[in-house]
Amino acid sequence: MAFTDRDSIGCKYAPPAPHRVKELFAASLLLALTAALALRAFVSLDALAPMVATLLFALAALMAGGASLPRSLARRATWLDVAGVLTFIGVGISIFIEPDQMVRLVTLSDQPE
Repeated sequence: MAFTDRDSIGCKYAPPAPHRVKELFAASLLLALTAALALRAFVSLDALAPMVATLLFALAALMAGGASLPRSLARRATWLDVAGVLTFIGVGISIFIEPDQMVRLVTLSDQPE
């Protein structure tokens, strides 16, 4: 009676286990906050939001690259979840960037600040 053996049903994919995901997410946000506070001393306030958004996108890319390291599918899924949340936060910050700020960040200006 192999069809009554329900142990093999749904065993291919394990649910994502929160294996230190909260700590990983908190550490990445703390790193981004610390870098934003450090960048505040070196760049103008107009350029701070694009720098922080770029930093969050870079952290998300590192998390997505780090997702290829664990062999467990559950751990890989949680790393990709953290990368997705960091990308979402970066997109949220980039909404507040005015186009004038981006133009001033990209173009060279001869005027002193």
